[in-house]
Amino acid sequence: MKRSKSLAAVACVALVSTLAACGGDDDGGNNDTSDRDFQEAGSGFGKVPDAAGPAPEIEGSATGGDITVLIPSDIGPSDLDPANGWSVLGNSIQQALTHRSLTQYRRNADGDMELVPDLATDLGRPNDDFTEWTFTLKDGVKWETGDPITAEEVKFGIERTFDSETFTGGPGQVYSVENIDCGEGYAGPTKSGDCPGITVDGQDLTIKMTQPFPDMDFWGAFMAMGPIPLENSDFPAYGRKPLSTGPYMIKEFRPSESLTLVKNPNWDPASDPARHQYADSWTIKFDQDQEKVDQILMSESAEGQTTVSNGLGATNVQKLEQALGDNFIQQTGQCVSYKNPDYTKITDPNIRKAIAYSYDFDNITLAGGQVPNLTRIPASTIMPPGMSGRKEYFPDGEQFTFQPEKAKELLAEAGAEGYKLTMIYDDSDAELKAAAEQEKKGYEQGGFTVEMIPFQEDYYDLYDDPDNPINQKLNLRNSNWCSDWPSASTMIPPLVVTGQRYNTSFFSEPEIDDRIKEIPTLPIEEQPAAWGDLDEQIGTEFFPLIPVSYRNDLYGAGAKIGGFTGDAAMSAINYKDLFIIQ
Repeated sequence: MKRSKSLAAVACVALVSTLAACGGDDDGGNNDTSDRDFQEAGSGFGKVPDAAGPAPEIEGSATGGDITVLIPSDIGPSDLDPANGWSVLGNSIQQALTHRSLTQYRRNADGDMELVPDLATDLGRPNDDFTEWTFTLKDGVKWETGDPITAEEVKFGIERTFDSETFTGGPGQVYSVENIDCGEGYAGPTKSGDCPGITVDGQDLTIKMTQPFPDMDFWGAFMAMGPIPLENSDFPAYGRKPLSTGPYMIKEFRPSESLTLVKNPNWDPASDPARHQYADSWTIKFDQDQEKVDQILMSESAEGQTTVSNGLGATNVQKLEQALGDNFIQQTGQCVSYKNPDYTKITDPNIRKAIAYSYDFDNITLAGGQVPNLTRIPASTIMPPGMSGRKEYFPDGEQFTFQPEKAKELLAEAGAEGYKLTMIYDDSDAELKAAAEQEKKGYEQGGFTVEMIPFQEDYYDLYDDPDNPINQKLNLRNSNWCSDWPSASTMIPPLVVTGQRYNTSFFSEPEIDDRIKEIPTLPIEEQPAAWGDLDEQIGTEFFPLIPVSYRNDLYGAGAKIGGFTGDAAMSAINYKDLFIIQ
């Protein structure tokens, strides 16, 4: 699952190379993190197929009031169409508050995330080899209009995810197209009509697969695996104000600015084992100034007391933790940030390794306002720590650290002294700009020449446009990826399969593509180790992308926000349980 442009930019320019803590400041060590450890994300989530609504009440919960969510340095989703939802930010909010799907996650009494039914009566019933799944929809679930949600509408929603021309960045391009058997060349219901591999019989929805797909219950938790009205759902109009199926519905959506939600009167808590409808409304504000967000949360104002933020300023960590108490959260997600040399242009692996040794992690981290061993931890593998099957290895036999002389030696060995790197950077924020300047200096010290192009729009949209003259000039890009569920099948294929949108290295090796298709056909117990072996093979034999950091996220909430916890499944805040203390 991607992080959107600004967060990806932060992640890929503000990274660390060691586990040492930053020094303190004049007011008593504002960034002292020496007592903190990196907590690995869990390698799996429990499953409760018979979980039923209503969701268990949260201790001390109350109804009423407006919750404000401030989103620093992230412009948010450009549309709200469920088929397009593949960002951490958009998915975590919409799936928690406005859109239901076949399955979902909830946080249990032990604080762990577990997979439970949503619109379906259970987690799906596969056949023996996982090439067919059947889900039965619950009776009585409704749209915000009061109309019943039908299995035909869920089928239509799933079919829409095949439309690669309309939903270029949607998750269906990986999980639906690669796994659901709609026939070769199927391009969605408006272009190709009915998908024969998805059939409806009353409330039963049966989905046939092209290959064994044991993770269909996890894929079912994406809002892309939910209903879409059969009429008046053309993109992009529908994406501006899609109909709600969750506890809240959209009152107003202003792209890049705000999203306002109010209660959905036709949501039935008896049908929903995970969500609540405590607050009267939600006001979500995008692209906020980080320092101002921190100050609002640390204030004792009425505004600050009912405010939540999905990001805290690393330079204010100690002050924020002291001010927020239990409403300060440090959460590790299954996320990795990468630098992506263009595999079609930078063909010598020694040049790619020289880039890694020229990345001045420490100075970039400090310039970008990040904290070593708190918000960023050095990476070496495609898979993040804690993921089942992960192998600990180093692509060049050691952890990449800033060694400019070694980079120069590698460039000389490749006959590429003074090799030119061309990259974009976000100059809309002083810290991002400063970090990019430090990155440039490091490359130059390593023997490269560097051209940096200012760019403030969505990085992925640029990378996905082969005709864009700026994109054509680039030979160094970035990506920042979080797993869609706790399996390497959601980390490795999107980043390395030929032609995938988030394969921003443009890596393409037939033997890797073939192995990725083969692993899901292995016995389930053999698959984790196979993914780990493949990770190591990609990193050591081809080295198409440079893993730079694993990430910790910091979340905060004011004193009157109750039920404040993290959602490890979404690498986000657990919005489902929030309420205002009355």
